[in-house]
Amino acid sequence: MLEEESLELSKALIQCKSITPKDDGALEVLSKYLTKLGFVCNQVTFSESGTPEVKNLYAKLGSSSPNICFAGHTDVVDPGNKKDWLSKPFEPTIRDAMLFGRGAADMKCAIAAFAVATKIFQKNIGATFSGSISFLITGDEEGPAINGTKKMIDWLKRQGEVLDHCIVGEPTSSHRLGDMVKIGRRGSLNASITITGTQGHVAYPDLAINPVPHLIKFLHSINKKVWDNGNNHFQPTNLEITSVKIENTITNIIPKEGSAQLNIRFNNLHTGESIKKYLKKVQKNISIPSTIGISVSGEAFLTSPGFLTNTIASAINFNNGFNPKLTTTGGTSDARFIKNICPVCEFGMLNTTAHKVDEHVALKDIFSLTKIYTKFLELYFSRT
Repeated sequence: MLEEESLELSKALIQCKSITPKDDGALEVLSKYLTKLGFVCNQVTFSESGTPEVKNLYAKLGSSSPNICFAGHTDVVDPGNKKDWLSKPFEPTIRDAMLFGRGAADMKCAIAAFAVATKIFQKNIGATFSGSISFLITGDEEGPAINGTKKMIDWLKRQGEVLDHCIVGEPTSSHRLGDMVKIGRRGSLNASITITGTQGHVAYPDLAINPVPHLIKFLHSINKKVWDNGNNHFQPTNLEITSVKIENTITNIIPKEGSAQLNIRFNNLHTGESIKKYLKKVQKNISIPSTIGISVSGEAFLTSPGFLTNTIASAINFNNGFNPKLTTTGGTSDARFIKNICPVCEFGMLNTTAHKVDEHVALKDIFSLTKIYTKFLELYFSRT
Protein backbone atom coordinates (compact mmCIF):
# COMPACT_ATOMS: atom_id res chain seq x y z
CA MET A 1 0.00 0.00 0.00
CA LEU A 2 1.17 3.50 -0.77
CA GLU A 3 0.27 4.54 2.81
CA GLU A 4 3.26 2.51 3.99
CA GLU A 5 5.55 4.89 2.08
CA SER A 6 4.82 7.43 4.79
CA LEU A 7 6.72 5.22 7.25
CA GLU A 8 9.87 5.32 5.13
CA LEU A 9 9.65 9.08 4.68
CA SER A 10 9.08 9.49 8.43
CA LYS A 11 12.21 7.47 9.14
CA ALA A 12 14.24 9.53 6.69
CA LEU A 13 13.14 12.75 8.40
CA ILE A 14 13.77 11.42 11.91
CA GLN A 15 17.33 10.51 10.90
CA CYS A 16 18.05 14.22 10.46
CA LYS A 17 19.35 15.68 13.72
CA SER A 18 17.35 18.85 13.20
CA ILE A 19 17.53 20.27 16.71
CA THR A 20 16.43 23.91 16.55
CA PRO A 21 17.79 25.82 14.66
CA LYS A 22 19.81 23.17 12.78
CA ASP A 23 18.25 21.63 9.68
CA ASP A 24 20.70 18.74 9.12
CA GLY A 25 19.21 18.00 5.71
CA ALA A 26 15.56 17.58 6.80
CA LEU A 27 14.16 20.13 4.35
CA GLU A 28 16.23 18.62 1.54
CA VAL A 29 14.75 15.17 2.26
CA LEU A 30 11.25 16.63 2.02
CA SER A 31 12.07 18.78 -1.01
CA LYS A 32 13.39 15.81 -2.98
CA TYR A 33 10.23 13.84 -2.27
CA LEU A 34 7.92 16.72 -3.20
CA THR A 35 9.88 17.62 -6.33
CA LYS A 36 9.22 14.13 -7.69
CA LEU A 37 5.50 14.83 -7.25
CA GLY A 38 5.74 18.02 -9.31
CA PHE A 39 6.09 20.57 -6.51
CA VAL A 40 8.15 23.71 -7.05
CA CYS A 41 10.29 24.00 -3.93
CA ASN A 42 11.74 27.21 -2.52
CA GLN A 43 14.12 26.99 0.42
CA VAL A 44 14.26 30.37 2.09
CA THR A 45 16.78 31.30 4.79
CA PHE A 46 16.32 34.09 7.30
CA SER A 47 18.67 35.50 9.89
CA GLU A 48 18.53 38.44 12.24
CA SER A 49 21.18 40.08 14.38
CA GLY A 50 21.59 38.11 17.58
CA THR A 51 19.50 35.17 16.36
CA PRO A 52 20.53 31.97 14.56
CA GLU A 53 20.05 31.43 10.84
CA VAL A 54 16.97 29.36 10.01
CA LYS A 55 16.07 27.42 6.85
CA ASN A 56 12.44 27.30 5.72
CA LEU A 57 10.57 25.68 2.84
CA TYR A 58 7.65 26.74 0.69
CA ALA A 59 6.67 24.11 -1.85
CA LYS A 60 3.71 24.35 -4.19
CA LEU A 61 1.91 22.02 -6.58
CA GLY A 62 -0.34 23.82 -9.04
CA SER A 63 -0.91 27.52 -9.63
CA SER A 64 -4.64 28.11 -9.34
CA SER A 65 -6.90 28.62 -6.36
CA PRO A 66 -7.93 27.37 -3.93
CA ASN A 67 -4.57 26.79 -2.31
CA ILE A 68 -4.69 24.38 0.64
CA CYS A 69 -1.51 24.63 2.68
CA PHE A 70 0.01 22.09 5.02
CA ALA A 71 2.17 23.84 7.60
CA GLY A 72 4.57 22.49 10.17
CA HIS A 73 8.15 22.21 11.34
CA THR A 74 11.04 19.82 10.93
CA ASP A 75 12.96 21.16 13.91
CA VAL A 76 12.80 19.19 17.15
CA VAL A 77 13.70 19.73 20.79
CA ASP A 78 16.93 18.35 22.20
CA PRO A 79 16.57 14.66 23.15
CA GLY A 80 18.34 15.23 26.47
CA ASN A 81 20.46 12.46 27.94
CA LYS A 82 20.65 9.86 25.18
CA LYS A 83 21.38 7.17 27.78
CA ASP A 84 17.78 7.56 28.97
CA TRP A 85 16.51 6.39 25.58
CA LEU A 86 16.02 2.70 24.87
CA SER A 87 17.20 3.37 21.31
CA LYS A 88 19.14 6.26 19.81
CA PRO A 89 16.85 9.25 19.32
CA PHE A 90 17.91 9.92 15.74
CA GLU A 91 18.00 6.29 14.64
CA PRO A 92 14.35 5.50 13.90
CA THR A 93 13.54 2.18 15.52
CA ILE A 94 10.47 -0.05 15.29
CA ARG A 95 9.44 -2.17 18.24
CA ASP A 96 6.04 -3.26 19.54
CA ALA A 97 4.41 -1.84 16.37
CA MET A 98 5.69 1.63 17.28
CA LEU A 99 8.12 3.97 15.54
CA PHE A 100 10.55 5.51 18.03
CA GLY A 101 12.65 8.62 17.42
CA ARG A 102 12.84 12.30 18.24
CA GLY A 103 10.24 14.15 16.20
CA ALA A 104 8.03 11.12 15.51
CA ALA A 105 5.02 12.69 17.24
CA ASP A 106 6.05 16.33 16.95
CA MET A 107 5.81 16.37 13.98
CA LYS A 108 7.82 14.62 11.30
CA CYS A 109 5.37 11.75 10.83
CA ALA A 110 2.57 14.22 10.11
CA ILE A 111 4.71 15.93 7.47
CA ALA A 112 5.45 12.56 5.88
CA ALA A 113 1.78 11.57 6.01
CA PHE A 114 0.63 14.68 4.19
CA ALA A 115 3.34 14.36 1.55
CA VAL A 116 2.40 10.75 0.82
CA ALA A 117 -1.31 11.64 0.99
CA THR A 118 -0.68 14.13 -1.81
CA LYS A 119 0.93 11.37 -3.89
CA ILE A 120 -2.03 9.05 -3.30
CA PHE A 121 -4.47 11.86 -4.08
CA GLN A 122 -2.72 12.48 -7.41
CA LYS A 123 -2.84 8.76 -8.22
CA ASN A 124 -6.51 8.47 -7.30
CA ILE A 125 -7.75 11.39 -9.39
CA GLY A 126 -5.63 10.28 -12.33
CA ALA A 127 -5.43 13.82 -13.73
CA THR A 128 -4.73 17.40 -12.78
CA PHE A 129 -7.04 19.07 -10.29
CA SER A 130 -8.38 22.57 -10.01
CA GLY A 131 -6.41 24.21 -7.26
CA SER A 132 -3.07 24.04 -5.48
CA ILE A 133 -1.43 22.15 -2.61
CA SER A 134 1.39 23.79 -0.73
CA PHE A 135 3.77 23.10 2.14
CA LEU A 136 4.98 25.77 4.55
CA ILE A 137 7.67 24.17 6.71
CA THR A 138 10.00 25.90 9.15
CA GLY A 139 13.01 24.98 11.24
CA ASP A 140 12.27 27.48 13.99
CA GLU A 141 9.01 26.42 15.66
CA GLU A 142 10.56 24.90 18.76
CA GLY A 143 12.86 27.90 19.20
CA PRO A 144 12.33 31.66 19.34
CA ALA A 145 10.09 31.57 16.23
CA ILE A 146 11.71 34.72 14.86
CA ASN A 147 13.20 33.53 11.56
CA GLY A 148 10.60 30.91 10.72
CA THR A 149 6.90 30.97 9.89
CA LYS A 150 6.46 34.57 11.00
CA LYS A 151 8.91 35.82 8.36
CA MET A 152 7.70 33.29 5.82
CA ILE A 153 4.24 34.85 6.00
CA ASP A 154 5.72 38.18 4.94
CA TRP A 155 7.76 36.40 2.24
CA LEU A 156 4.59 34.81 0.84
CA LYS A 157 2.92 38.22 0.65
CA ARG A 158 5.88 39.63 -1.27
CA GLN A 159 5.71 36.72 -3.70
CA GLY A 160 1.99 37.28 -4.26
CA GLU A 161 1.19 33.85 -2.80
CA VAL A 162 -2.27 33.39 -1.30
CA LEU A 163 -3.22 30.61 1.10
CA ASP A 164 -6.95 29.89 1.15
CA HIS A 165 -6.91 27.40 4.02
CA CYS A 166 -4.26 25.76 6.16
CA ILE A 167 -3.81 22.67 8.30
CA VAL A 168 -0.96 22.64 10.81
CA GLY A 169 0.19 19.11 11.51
CA GLU A 170 0.84 19.56 15.23
CA PRO A 171 0.17 16.53 17.47
CA THR A 172 -3.37 17.40 18.57
CA SER A 173 -4.85 13.97 19.29
CA SER A 174 -5.22 13.11 22.97
CA HIS A 175 -6.28 9.49 23.57
CA ARG A 176 -6.72 8.16 20.04
CA LEU A 177 -5.86 9.49 16.63
CA GLY A 178 -8.46 11.97 15.45
CA ASP A 179 -10.21 12.66 18.74
CA MET A 180 -9.20 16.34 18.72
CA VAL A 181 -8.78 19.11 16.18
CA LYS A 182 -7.56 22.50 17.32
CA ILE A 183 -9.61 25.37 15.90
CA GLY A 184 -7.83 28.11 17.81
CA ARG A 185 -5.40 28.77 20.59
CA ARG A 186 -5.30 30.83 23.73
CA GLY A 187 -3.01 33.82 23.82
CA SER A 188 0.11 33.81 25.96
CA LEU A 189 1.59 36.70 27.92
CA ASN A 190 4.76 36.64 30.02
CA ALA A 191 5.54 39.24 32.66
CA SER A 192 8.36 39.85 35.10
CA ILE A 193 8.22 42.36 37.93
CA THR A 194 10.99 43.69 40.13
CA ILE A 195 10.34 45.75 43.27
CA THR A 196 13.19 47.69 44.84
CA GLY A 197 13.40 48.70 48.49
CA THR A 198 16.25 49.60 50.82
CA GLN A 199 18.42 46.96 52.42
CA GLY A 200 18.79 47.07 56.18
CA HIS A 201 18.95 45.28 59.53
CA VAL A 202 15.78 43.41 60.52
CA ALA A 203 16.06 44.93 64.01
CA TYR A 204 15.76 48.44 62.54
CA PRO A 205 12.94 48.20 59.98
CA ASP A 206 12.38 51.96 60.20
CA LEU A 207 15.76 52.40 58.51
CA ALA A 208 14.96 50.05 55.63
CA ILE A 209 12.20 49.39 53.10
CA ASN A 210 11.28 45.74 52.66
CA PRO A 211 10.18 45.01 49.06
CA VAL A 212 8.85 41.52 49.90
CA PRO A 213 5.46 42.57 51.39
CA HIS A 214 4.90 44.81 48.37
CA LEU A 215 5.69 41.93 46.03
CA ILE A 216 3.37 39.59 47.93
CA LYS A 217 0.58 42.18 47.80
CA PHE A 218 1.01 42.63 44.05
CA LEU A 219 1.01 38.89 43.38
CA HIS A 220 -1.98 38.30 45.64
CA SER A 221 -3.94 41.03 43.87
CA ILE A 222 -3.43 39.65 40.37
CA ASN A 223 -3.67 36.00 41.44
CA LYS A 224 -7.12 36.37 43.02
CA LYS A 225 -8.57 38.07 39.94
CA VAL A 226 -11.29 36.12 38.14
CA TRP A 227 -10.66 36.99 34.53
CA ASP A 228 -13.70 35.33 32.98
CA ASN A 229 -15.68 32.10 32.91
CA GLY A 230 -14.61 31.07 29.44
CA ASN A 231 -17.03 30.71 26.53
CA ASN A 232 -18.30 28.13 24.07
CA HIS A 233 -14.88 27.60 22.52
CA PHE A 234 -12.38 28.64 25.22
CA GLN A 235 -11.65 27.64 28.78
CA PRO A 236 -11.32 30.42 31.38
CA THR A 237 -8.25 32.63 31.30
CA ASN A 238 -5.68 31.57 33.88
CA LEU A 239 -2.63 33.16 35.48
CA GLU A 240 0.27 31.16 36.85
CA ILE A 241 3.05 32.61 39.02
CA THR A 242 6.07 30.73 37.71
CA SER A 243 8.86 32.02 39.97
CA VAL A 244 9.54 34.25 42.96
CA LYS A 245 13.10 35.37 43.62
CA ILE A 246 14.58 37.07 46.66
CA GLU A 247 18.38 37.41 46.58
CA ASN A 248 18.90 36.89 50.29
CA THR A 249 20.09 33.93 52.36
CA ILE A 250 20.78 35.82 55.56
CA THR A 251 18.02 35.82 58.16
CA ASN A 252 18.77 39.18 59.77
CA ILE A 253 18.92 41.28 56.61
CA ILE A 254 15.99 42.98 54.93
CA PRO A 255 16.61 42.42 51.19
CA LYS A 256 16.90 45.23 48.72
CA GLU A 257 14.98 43.61 45.91
CA GLY A 258 12.28 41.05 45.12
CA SER A 259 11.11 39.81 41.74
CA ALA A 260 8.63 37.39 40.22
CA GLN A 261 7.64 35.96 36.86
CA LEU A 262 4.21 34.94 35.63
CA ASN A 263 2.39 33.68 32.58
CA ILE A 264 -1.19 34.35 31.56
CA ARG A 265 -2.99 32.13 29.04
CA PHE A 266 -5.95 34.16 27.86
CA ASN A 267 -8.97 33.49 25.69
CA ASN A 268 -10.52 35.67 23.00
CA LEU A 269 -12.37 37.78 25.57
CA HIS A 270 -9.06 39.60 26.06
CA THR A 271 -6.11 40.90 24.08
CA GLY A 272 -2.48 41.09 25.04
CA GLU A 273 -2.82 44.86 25.18
CA SER A 274 -5.82 44.82 27.54
CA ILE A 275 -4.03 42.48 29.96
CA LYS A 276 -0.88 44.60 29.75
CA LYS A 277 -2.89 47.67 30.74
CA TYR A 278 -4.37 45.82 33.72
CA LEU A 279 -0.98 44.69 35.02
CA LYS A 280 0.46 48.19 34.70
CA LYS A 281 -2.57 49.58 36.54
CA VAL A 282 -1.97 47.24 39.47
CA GLN A 283 1.74 48.06 39.38
CA LYS A 284 0.92 51.75 39.89
CA ASN A 285 -0.48 50.86 43.32
CA ILE A 286 2.99 49.79 44.48
CA SER A 287 4.26 52.61 46.68
CA ILE A 288 7.99 51.95 46.18
CA PRO A 289 10.04 51.75 42.95
CA SER A 290 9.18 48.89 40.62
CA THR A 291 9.66 47.83 37.02
CA ILE A 292 7.63 45.43 34.96
CA GLY A 293 8.44 43.77 31.67
CA ILE A 294 5.66 42.31 29.54
CA SER A 295 5.80 40.35 26.30
CA VAL A 296 2.99 38.76 24.32
CA SER A 297 4.07 35.66 22.41
CA GLY A 298 0.69 35.14 20.76
CA GLU A 299 -2.85 36.50 20.71
CA ALA A 300 -5.90 34.33 21.20
CA PHE A 301 -7.66 33.36 17.98
CA LEU A 302 -10.51 31.20 16.77
CA THR A 303 -11.29 29.67 13.40
CA SER A 304 -15.05 29.46 13.53
CA PRO A 305 -16.48 26.06 12.59
CA GLY A 306 -17.19 26.01 8.88
CA PHE A 307 -15.86 24.62 5.61
CA LEU A 308 -12.31 23.86 6.78
CA THR A 309 -13.25 22.29 10.10
CA ASN A 310 -16.17 20.39 8.58
CA THR A 311 -13.93 18.95 5.87
CA ILE A 312 -11.24 17.65 8.23
CA ALA A 313 -13.92 16.34 10.61
CA SER A 314 -15.60 14.48 7.74
CA ALA A 315 -12.28 12.95 6.70
CA ILE A 316 -11.65 11.77 10.26
CA ASN A 317 -15.16 10.35 10.53
CA PHE A 318 -14.80 8.55 7.20
CA ASN A 319 -11.63 6.79 8.37
CA ASN A 320 -12.29 6.39 12.11
CA GLY A 321 -16.07 6.27 12.41
CA PHE A 322 -16.32 9.15 14.88
CA ASN A 323 -16.22 12.93 14.87
CA PRO A 324 -13.36 14.85 16.52
CA LYS A 325 -13.79 17.33 19.31
CA LEU A 326 -13.06 20.86 18.17
CA THR A 327 -10.96 22.50 20.88
CA THR A 328 -8.66 25.42 21.67
CA THR A 329 -6.73 23.79 24.52
CA GLY A 330 -2.96 23.49 24.78
CA GLY A 331 -0.08 25.86 24.19
CA THR A 332 0.83 28.07 21.26
CA SER A 333 1.89 26.99 17.78
CA ASP A 334 2.79 28.63 14.47
CA ALA A 335 -0.92 28.74 13.71
CA ARG A 336 -0.83 32.04 15.63
CA PHE A 337 1.00 33.56 12.65
CA ILE A 338 -0.92 31.80 9.88
CA LYS A 339 -4.33 32.86 11.22
CA ASN A 340 -3.49 36.39 10.03
CA ILE A 341 -3.72 35.35 6.36
CA CYS A 342 -6.21 32.47 6.16
CA PRO A 343 -8.46 30.14 8.18
CA VAL A 344 -6.31 27.57 9.98
CA CYS A 345 -6.82 24.49 12.11
CA GLU A 346 -4.46 21.91 13.57
CA PHE A 347 -4.60 18.15 13.36
CA GLY A 348 -1.96 15.49 13.73
CA MET A 349 -0.60 12.64 15.82
CA LEU A 350 -1.15 11.82 19.49
CA ASN A 351 0.65 14.29 21.72
CA THR A 352 1.27 11.87 24.62
CA THR A 353 5.01 11.40 23.95
CA ALA A 354 5.93 14.70 22.30
CA HIS A 355 9.16 16.16 23.75
CA LYS A 356 9.58 13.08 25.96
CA VAL A 357 12.26 10.42 26.19
CA ASP A 358 11.47 7.54 23.79
CA GLU A 359 9.10 9.69 21.73
CA HIS A 360 7.06 7.40 19.50
CA VAL A 361 3.91 6.89 17.43
CA ALA A 362 1.98 3.77 16.49
CA LEU A 363 2.63 2.47 12.99
CA LYS A 364 -1.11 2.13 12.45
CA ASP A 365 -1.53 5.81 13.27
CA ILE A 366 1.02 6.81 10.62
CA PHE A 367 -0.98 4.90 8.02
CA SER A 368 -4.34 6.13 9.34
CA LEU A 369 -3.19 9.74 9.36
CA THR A 370 -2.08 9.35 5.75
CA LYS A 371 -5.53 8.02 4.84
CA ILE A 372 -7.27 10.86 6.68
CA TYR A 373 -5.16 13.50 4.94
CA THR A 374 -5.84 11.79 1.60
CA LYS A 375 -9.59 11.83 2.21
CA PHE A 376 -9.33 15.45 3.31
CA LEU A 377 -7.76 16.42 -0.02
CA GLU A 378 -10.45 14.52 -1.93
CA LEU A 379 -13.25 16.23 0.00
CA TYR A 380 -11.55 19.63 -0.10
CA PHE A 381 -11.18 19.76 -3.87
CA SER A 382 -14.58 18.17 -4.54
CA ARG A 383 -16.35 20.93 -2.61
CA THR A 384 -14.37 24.03 -3.56
